This record gives sequence, structure tokens and C-alpha cells, in this order.
Amino acid sequence: MRVLDLEEQHRPLYCVCLEDWSADMAEAGEHKQRWYEAYRDRGLRVKLAEDEDGAVAGMIQYLPVEESPFAEGRDAYVILCIWVHGHPQGVGDRRGRGIGSALLRAAEEDARQLDAKGMAAWGLALPFWMRARWFRQHGYTVADRDFPSVLLWKPFVEGAEPPRWIRPRRRVEPGADRVRVTAFVHGWCPARNIGTERAIRAAAGFGDRVELQLIDTRPRETLPAWGHSDAIFIDGRRFGFGPPPSEDRIRRRIERAVRRRERRAALRAFTARIRGGA
Repeated sequence: MRVLDLEEQHRPLYCVCLEDWSADMAEAGEHKQRWYEAYRDRGLRVKLAEDEDGAVAGMIQYLPVEESPFAEGRDAYVILCIWVHGHPQGVGDRRGRGIGSALLRAAEEDARQLDAKGMAAWGLALPFWMRARWFRQHGYTVADRDFPSVLLWKPFVEGAEPPRWIRPRRRVEPGADRVRVTAFVHGWCPARNIGTERAIRAAAGFGDRVELQLIDTRPRETLPAWGHSDAIFIDGRRFGFGPPPSEDRIRRRIERAVRRRERRAALRAFTARIRGGA
């Protein structure tokens, strides 16, 4: 197994997180490609793990904390994700071979050579993908919490300042006269992009009963203003966490919001008639 920098020949595979066999990834649109074009000149680093068969079995992507979609700080790099292929499709399950650890070591060494004062990563307190415990086993400590997410940190020099979560700073408002579906899209994560595309299609099915608000959080001045990089809100309420929700699930939630508004409107109209008659 060897770790190598991303080359143009592997770019399509990288943009679908090594899941070129996945039908779901076909729903992700071109957000990741556009994000990559914007961020490769903003310090984005990508390394791939190639196994003994020449197959790409793992990847890690990281960038300066000043460009992070979820953390704020200085003089550090942040791991967006580290992924070892674990599905039976494609190249098959390659977990348990030390690929993730090798990718992490390579990224840390690269960040040190770039004069970073430390490395951060997000993890989950729950026992599945991007487990916080795995990072703690590799010398990371907790810098900030927002359950179930944990921001972890490994300083490279004494006195290095740990980063913090970017937290919501502005309320996502419901629509004034109809249901509003708000989708924040940054582009770095295809799973989040799948959810965004499904929300767009689901909202379109309701015609003029629903308005769609798309907020591009790639511009650095936009992200701190809201505090959300990738998220879906339905009439001001956060929807979904974890794997991308199905389009049908999003549609059902929008339908409930539409019906709720229509019932309230009918009640107001009925009340107005009663008062008018009195």
C-alpha cells in the first residue's frame, strides 16, 4: 500500500468519494466538482491510498482552518474527512488494514511541512463513521463539542491554539406566505450534496406552494454570517442528520408543513368570517 497525492486521473473517483459504483452518488450533482475547482487554490490537500492491487482504497482531504466549512481558528489544518472503502461493491471492503492510519500520518506530516501548528478533525461520539474515539486513539484530544459531533485537535507545537466550532449565528426564517425550503450548500461532501439535490426536487413538486432558498456557503463571508455550511431547513426547522434523507422523506416533511400552513390559513379565514358576521 502506498499513499500518493491526488492526480488528475483520480479526480473523478475522488469527487464521488471512491464510490463510482453508487447510484446515489449520481444524484449528487456537480457541487463537489465546483467546490474542488474553487478550493484547490485555497490550500486544499488530498491524499489517496493505493493498495497492492493498484486500486484506490482510501482518501483523506484537509485544508487550512481559515478555509474550513465547520471550524474557526488559525495556523492549523482541518481534516474534512478520512475514508477507507468499506462496501462490498467496487474495490470491496478494505478496512482493518491500517489504511486510515497511514493516511492520517501522511496528512499530519504534510501539514507539519506546511508550518501548521496543529491538526484538527471532526468526529462523532456515536459508534459509526468518523468516530471521535478513533482520533483519540491517534493522539487527538477534544477541542469543542456539539453533540453528537466532536471537534478534535492535535497540536504540533507548544502553545498552539485549538480551533472551535463555527456555530449558528443567524436564525433561518420560515416563509412569509408559503413554506420555505432552505438549503445551505458548500459542496465538499457528496452525501450532503445528495440531500441538497433531493430537497430541490422535492420542493419543486409543490409548485408555488413552496419557495426554495439556496444559500451558497463557499464564499468565506457567507459562512460566518449563518454558521451553517450544509443543512436543510423546512420552514425554519432543521431537517435530517446523518446519511442523506430520501427524496420521499423530504417530500413528506414538506407536505406536513404545507398542510399545517393551509390549516392555519383556513382557520384564520373562518375566524374572520365569524367576526365579520358578528
